Amino acid sequence: MLIEIIAIGSELLNAGRVDTNSIWIAERLGELGLELTLKTCVGDDTATLKACIVNALERADIIITTGGLGPTFDDQTKESFAEIIGVPMFKDDQVRAKIDNFFQAGRVVTENNYKQALIPKGAEAIHNPLGTAPGIYWTNLPSHPKCKIIMLPGVPKEMMAIWEGEIHSRLKGLAGQSNKTMRFVVGGRGESLLDEKTLPIRELHSHLQWTILAPKTHVEFLVRSKSEKDLQSVRKDMENALGDDLICVGSGQPETILLDMLVERGETVALAESVSGGILASRLASQPGASRAFAGGVVAYTPIAKTMLVGVATDFIDTHGTVGNAITIEMAERIRKKMETTWGIAITGNAGPSIDPNSSSQNGANQIGRCYIAVAGRSGTTCQSRDIHGDRADIQLRATNWAIDMLRRLL
Repeated sequence: MLIEIIAIGSELLNAGRVDTNSIWIAERLGELGLELTLKTCVGDDTATLKACIVNALERADIIITTGGLGPTFDDQTKESFAEIIGVPMFKDDQVRAKIDNFFQAGRVVTENNYKQALIPKGAEAIHNPLGTAPGIYWTNLPSHPKCKIIMLPGVPKEMMAIWEGEIHSRLKGLAGQSNKTMRFVVGGRGESLLDEKTLPIRELHSHLQWTILAPKTHVEFLVRSKSEKDLQSVRKDMENALGDDLICVGSGQPETILLDMLVERGETVALAESVSGGILASRLASQPGASRAFAGGVVAYTPIAKTMLVGVATDFIDTHGTVGNAITIEMAERIRKKMETTWGIAITGNAGPSIDPNSSSQNGANQIGRCYIAVAGRSGTTCQSRDIHGDRADIQLRATNWAIDMLRRLL
């Protein structure tokens, strides 16, 4: 089965913009036992878009598009498909009513918004719970009856909501016609080390399809087979080989698994972040139901913030500095006590690109890339240091990866 994504939007062709929608969809397809075959990225040029659609219709069994469903003149995805397939557009009264309801809260609805209620004849509008542009699900095309077309908004949160609410269930039945997929999420180890560690297992099960992926927060293995027995055999071998490095099998991310573990134990965590600037708090708080285990945290970025927000004494900072084992342990223990939580996590370090004039340390503890994580609990505090390579954003994110993984392993 050939599945193709067409990512639409001129901004995706500019430096600094990453097409995260296609990456996310590819992961969701993998979970369904389906594999993305081809991706095309095209700007907001109607002629070029139509050429991409014509090519996709000739080869793909499923075409998924993102973008070009909005109200403005450059949103031409539906119109391009309708023209190529040779069907008119019709006004969907239910979509129009939803647009009116969306704008009821004191906002003015402009006429161009109703463009989003125009749907190709024969296609189905899919409710968008977070916006006005519906998704489109189109099967039994007059000219290409075996092809399915799925059009999704370009706004990531809207695209994800439509996929999880409607598209996943519609494609789930196709998984039985192809391989099933088992997903292993691994933390705390690099891709190359895990590649080497799992080589004997992959050689033993070489008749299966293997993929290794390295998102910025973890490493994952995807194993595909039509045989559930084969997948369960792989699972047993992988669990034995990976041990505590294995975060989960199936759906889940490091932060969701950590929160689930805390909830299951009836425990809570509070954060005192310096170098990571609140990234860890954001990762935890972005998960539904996070408040069951995540009590809150502070960004104590400067010496005065460490004193006023966390409660670290000024003479302690004068003696031990703002970066290093001692200050990180002190911050973890104080935030735990202040927030009355089971666990306290603190992160200090230097993300670069130069030495922070407000930071101080002993024995070069604030060298660029060096970070410290402390986890305080009922039985004491654990602190580790690590030199993290990469640019500023890499260092900050990887420090939070490490913090999540430290507490997960302690649990």
